[in-house]
Amino acid sequence: MDMDDNLPLRGTDPLSQLLRQDLDPLSIDELKERILALKAEIARCETKIDAASSHMSAADALFKKG
Repeated sequence: MDMDDNLPLRGTDPLSQLLRQDLDPLSIDELKERILALKAEIARCETKIDAASSHMSAADALFKKG
């Protein structure tokens, strides 16, 4: 699977809008807040990936032939 397969298809979704947002008007404090929010979202995504991987490993072990 290509990494682009996971990207949104429409330009109107929140991630696409976030990536296109002009950062010039933001203050240093606003940029730091943005970074903290994005890091929190990354951690949330990583937690979801870990949970999904664990679930998949458990299902694989349960249904493994042999």
